[in-house]
Amino acid sequence: MGCSISGLNALYDAATGGGDVWINERRFRVLRQIGEGGFAFVYLVREHQPASDAALARRDTAHVSEDGTYAMKKVLIQSKEQLDLVREEIRVSSLFNHPNLLPLLDHAIIAVKNQQGDWSHEAYLLFPVHLDGTLFDNANIMLSRKEFYSTADVLQIFRQMCEGLKHMHSFDPPYAHNDVKPGNVLITWRKGQAPVATLMDFGSARPARKEIRSRSEALQLQLSIIDPYCVCRNGLLSIAHISAPELWDCPSHADIDERTDIWSLGCTLFAIMYNVSPFEYALGESGGSLQLAIVNGQLKWPAGPKPPYPDELRQFVIWMLQPQAAMRPHISDVVLHVDKLIAKYLP
Repeated sequence: MGCSISGLNALYDAATGGGDVWINERRFRVLRQIGEGGFAFVYLVREHQPASDAALARRDTAHVSEDGTYAMKKVLIQSKEQLDLVREEIRVSSLFNHPNLLPLLDHAIIAVKNQQGDWSHEAYLLFPVHLDGTLFDNANIMLSRKEFYSTADVLQIFRQMCEGLKHMHSFDPPYAHNDVKPGNVLITWRKGQAPVATLMDFGSARPARKEIRSRSEALQLQLSIIDPYCVCRNGLLSIAHISAPELWDCPSHADIDERTDIWSLGCTLFAIMYNVSPFEYALGESGGSLQLAIVNGQLKWPAGPKPPYPDELRQFVIWMLQPQAAMRPHISDVVLHVDKLIAKYLP
């Protein structure tokens, strides 16, 4: 599907509701803002009228909303570099088709002219809506209540994340998500059933394998973990808190692969268990260093539920948080191991 559209209304009044927007041939009413970050805003929208039978036939029926509501991401694009990044996000997002990866349903990029007569671009990306929030949202609530997931829920949420990531890693060449963290895992609660986990945000996803052969290439890789637009409220939000040691301190001759995601996956499993990220303790210590804690793999286990999680679950985290990438498992090994734990600990 193309990245252009005519007749799209800019959402200047979207923050308060009432704006309408066209994405290709589909018209939506903006209901309210449900998220933001950097130059992006996420809105809850409702399609204006039921799609025609012919239009519905062209869509994946698994992603047609029963009540017409969707999530729409609006990105304000200020430079050619940002425009290229958005186009790459659209291209990469369109590659994946898996129940545990958030699908991109439609998209448009338009040129807009401001009151000063200057031109810029805006992108509109349409997704299924998940109003139960992310693991990050749930962690904040559970932390305040001193609540924890059961071992069964931890394993089932984590396994679904692994399945989505396995799909990405199975490409030739493999794709790394590069931003696996609690804020990028949507949770959908179902009465009497395990929650559904959906991995989202493929803005950082790229082919996983890189050959670093100079100091300048190593420094460029290290800069990739710095998000200048991220206002970090706690360790669950920042890219840096979940970035693998080789991204913090990359040698001038190194081979990087998809096991950077395995490190982030281990950090996220820790966060599912304890509602905090594994290395943020270093920020609260006098003279503490987040970088040193990560590079050395210095874990500290916080207080958890009573009875505590099985030791095998802690060892599972440690296996993924090996400072040397070559010592970490691949995603297929992680899936095999989590299946063994599920067979042992699920009722």
